[in-house]
Amino acid sequence: MFLRCPRSKLSVWAALCVLVLCWLYIYPVYRLPSDKEIVNEVLRQGQVWKKNQTGIHLFRNLLKVCCDPRKMFAVTKENSPLGKVLWYDGELYHSRTVNNDTYPLFVQETPLQVPLKRCAVVGNGGVLKRSGCGRDIDRADFILRCNLPPLSKEYTEDVGKRTHLVTANPSIIEKRFQNLLWSRKAFVDSMKAYGSSYVYMPAFSMKPGTEPSLRAYHALADSGSNLTVLFANPDFLRSVGRFWKGRGVHAKRLSTGLFLASLALGLCEDVDLYGFWPFSVDLEERPISHHYYDNVLPFSGFHAMPEEFLQLWHLHKTGTLRMHIGRCPEAAG
Repeated sequence: MFLRCPRSKLSVWAALCVLVLCWLYIYPVYRLPSDKEIVNEVLRQGQVWKKNQTGIHLFRNLLKVCCDPRKMFAVTKENSPLGKVLWYDGELYHSRTVNNDTYPLFVQETPLQVPLKRCAVVGNGGVLKRSGCGRDIDRADFILRCNLPPLSKEYTEDVGKRTHLVTANPSIIEKRFQNLLWSRKAFVDSMKAYGSSYVYMPAFSMKPGTEPSLRAYHALADSGSNLTVLFANPDFLRSVGRFWKGRGVHAKRLSTGLFLASLALGLCEDVDLYGFWPFSVDLEERPISHHYYDNVLPFSGFHAMPEEFLQLWHLHKTGTLRMHIGRCPEAAG
């Protein structure tokens, strides 16, 4: 004897199937293009690029409304007075109250004279190797770099030597300098490569990163360094994350490069990106290293860098910013 499904249940299942098919028709499942497809897309675009002043203005206004980078990108005495609770953007339910120990470490107000003119945001992609982009980068009015990259003589032809702001992830302090628990000299000496720039640290993003960041601040201050430590404002990092999530970047956390590109788009009249190429092959489909200085891969699933690239490439195609991939024009000859 066979059991029969009631007619009403069959009708519900049929209706659900129709709904799913309609949804897939209207909103097809998104497939991230392969590395080869992206290479072909970039090659089709070629060297043609035209600045879109209207697009730049509109995008800067979008960032101002969501994130107000000019006032909020760093923790300051102005936006984070005594008693303010700083909620960590990378960890739920963790916070730190601004007190007499931390308040003196903050700058009075945002120190940058905005709008900045031409800004170069330098990622660490392996595509920078043999790019010859160093002179072009160094001509920018303000240069932003990611995560204390090496700037020794062997790299400067490709990545330049000048820096105005460099990020320092607390994980680097932990791995490279043993959390500054035993000696500070190696850290202080290595930081001389960045001249008198700003060191931008997410001290209040993840709880384990707070103490290493504060130790880095004191190590530089006690040594009389010309560097100025700025602490990333967790409210700004959170709002930028929401901004890009609303545009299709799905990741546990945005990459440092996309945070810096967002900051530059909010602060600068013109934005040029270098070293933003998170793919395993270059434009000639030759294998390349992950970074210009090593081939250490990031933790899988933490960032969504191909998705980020496609967002930035769209801004390039619309003239809102300019991405430099491969050889710079001066080096091509």
